[in-house]
Amino acid sequence: MATSPASVRVRELSKNYGGAPAVDGISFDIHEGETFALLGPNGAGKSTTIEILEGYRDRTGGEVSVLGVDPQHGGLAWKSQLGIVLQSSGESGNVSVLEQLTHFAGYYPNPRSVAGVIEAVGLAAQARMRIGKLSGGQRRRVDVALGIIGRPRLLFLDEPTTGFDPEARRQFWGLIGELKAEGTTILLTTHYLDEAATLADRAGVIVGGKLVDIGTVDELGGAAARVPVVRWRQDGVARSERTSAPAALAARLYAEAGGEVDGLEITRPSLEDIYLDLVGNHPGAGLHAASAPAGEDYA
Repeated sequence: MATSPASVRVRELSKNYGGAPAVDGISFDIHEGETFALLGPNGAGKSTTIEILEGYRDRTGGEVSVLGVDPQHGGLAWKSQLGIVLQSSGESGNVSVLEQLTHFAGYYPNPRSVAGVIEAVGLAAQARMRIGKLSGGQRRRVDVALGIIGRPRLLFLDEPTTGFDPEARRQFWGLIGELKAEGTTILLTTHYLDEAATLADRAGVIVGGKLVDIGTVDELGGAAARVPVVRWRQDGVARSERTSAPAALAARLYAEAGGEVDGLEITRPSLEDIYLDLVGNHPGAGLHAASAPAGEDYA
């Protein structure tokens, strides 16, 4: 993965509103064919970053290249190589799913099969229904379908499974797996950390406009963040110890107790634990980035 070309290259990217930073000097690459998750709390600067990469928002400073083009100067040919699934959609509810996808497919030189995309997002039974009659989760699937119909080289997924039930989320993960197998580069934002762990090759964590960590999901937080925690009760007092040799500690506690150890448990920090530590321990935690002017909302 590391030797493949960069589909996205970001260097010292910044975006200010009223002189205050919403994005504060972040740098990262996304390699061709990679799925990269950008994680962080609301207001951290994730959506502002993505909108800059999509060409919807101008940056204050830094360098950005997306598919070899500066997004501020990307033309129609460049835009036709992008697939975008926003957090919310303003699509008309007065046309059917089939009509909407057929219409959008006409914008692209080599679109996917409309029927195939409808099947892939689980809307075959609703193909001729008006979008306005669909449930929230079904309309979200329409958003995803519109994002992939053009067979994009680079797909932006901003909170794509919001409103999905667990089964629909699993189906969506399967679809993303198929897109990855085809070589599609994907930039994902999600609040579901299990989704990031399942889909992403690497992830970056952004807090207060700064990128505080980046790496594979198994590397985030560093080795120290993954040291197991042994918990037990001794003389009615709750105790805990982090150790890289939890079995040895448990054996010693058993020997000292002469039998069962009250409340003994060994846990390894989950991705959620590590993420919360990264976010909570950063100086910018709990602080939202600069407020955008009216008409320039971001998250």
